[in-house]
Amino acid sequence: MENNRVHTFRDDALGDLDACGIAARIASGEVSAREVVEASIARAYDADPTLRGLAVEDFDRAISASDHVRTGAFSGVPTAIKDNTALAGLPTQHGSASFRAVPDSANGQFVDQMLSAGMIPIGKTRLPEFAFNVTCEYSRDAPVRNPWNTDYSAGGSSGGAAALVAAGVVPIAHATDAGGSIRIPAAACGLVGLKPSRGRLVEDISEKAMPHKIAVQGVLTRSVRDTARLMFEAERRYRNPRLRPVRDVAGSTRTRLRVGVLTASPTSSPVDSETQESVRATADLLASLGHHVTEATYPVRADFLKDYLLYLGLLMTGIRSTATHIVGSSLDKAELEATTNGFCDQYRRAIARTPIVLHRLRQVQKQFRSIFDHFDVLLSPVVAHSTPVLGHLSPDQPFDSWLERLSAFDCFAPLNNISGTPAITLPLHHTRSGLPLASHLSANIGDERTLLELAFELEEAAPWARVDA
Repeated sequence: MENNRVHTFRDDALGDLDACGIAARIASGEVSAREVVEASIARAYDADPTLRGLAVEDFDRAISASDHVRTGAFSGVPTAIKDNTALAGLPTQHGSASFRAVPDSANGQFVDQMLSAGMIPIGKTRLPEFAFNVTCEYSRDAPVRNPWNTDYSAGGSSGGAAALVAAGVVPIAHATDAGGSIRIPAAACGLVGLKPSRGRLVEDISEKAMPHKIAVQGVLTRSVRDTARLMFEAERRYRNPRLRPVRDVAGSTRTRLRVGVLTASPTSSPVDSETQESVRATADLLASLGHHVTEATYPVRADFLKDYLLYLGLLMTGIRSTATHIVGSSLDKAELEATTNGFCDQYRRAIARTPIVLHRLRQVQKQFRSIFDHFDVLLSPVVAHSTPVLGHLSPDQPFDSWLERLSAFDCFAPLNNISGTPAITLPLHHTRSGLPLASHLSANIGDERTLLELAFELEEAAPWARVDA
């Protein structure tokens, strides 16, 4: 640990390579898959006692699997699966102490899609209870810590995955996003985080059951090419015919885009000065690259977030009331986080509003997508202020205070979940205290290719630093 930083980059089989680089090294015979997996496990032993990114380890099976590597673009590359998705042979605890999970008998559908490229999971990563927070903090357990500064949050809900990728334990990790849960940890930990279009990747059962589908699966990486390659490999296994194919994106194009810039919050939440400055700096960079950059305004109701949060209460109530079916066990409600029970209590008081909330969310979907009649890409902050210290969004505080802080922080990202549109975060800047500060780019549904091409261009124009820099 250096100045509250934690990283494991060193001269071993992993080196400082991304997933594509590691896969090429294995394919050439320079290193073996077993050497790579053993290096990843050694790094986990070094970093995870501090970061606490792993929910459950699977080291022995990972070493065994490395001797019988599945052929694919990421053959032999170590990874980790978020602990709200099934990985055969391990329990899925959903970040909760309210029940005791038994090992799953089969992989989740996206896990199969992801692992078909040859990756080897070394375990499962931590998340807040049922993924309903934007930090991995708990009332009865230690938090996940940010590798850039362990006094700060690693984000959520995919914070465990982000901490491990940023620290160099694995180069790529599974993540999910229902309101920023890929993009917020990516922003906090200096990573690339793509939230795909609704329906782009195969859906797990829980996503299919949502009355308004807001959740998607994906990955966290340290390079644009890793994210682009994963999307290509996933599409080779399954392609949604209703969406334009992504295909193999290997770099930027000469196409100049219409970029709409949004610096103010779509709600009344203030945006801090460093965050606004970072968006303007990215806008200037895009203009210098020849893109057509103009100011934009949100075409949605300012109170959309209230409907979104009430909808989360509906989902949480469904989880709590059907726990036996979802987690294979009854919940001990006394062991649930105060945030979980708070969402359910809030929804119970407003249950009669369910039809109008669902109607208005579908309106927001149409309204937000309409902005892409005028722009190819939107540039905005990921969140309204820089990554908070641990405790700011902890569930160990009154629910109303927590919800107010959550609403003031996560007021940009949910629009892509409501509308189904893709978005990507890129760690282009840093705060004055040295934490990553990301930019958020959105496109119309099905247009991940444009986002990835633009991300390649920005990565080349303004390469980002690692935690050990």
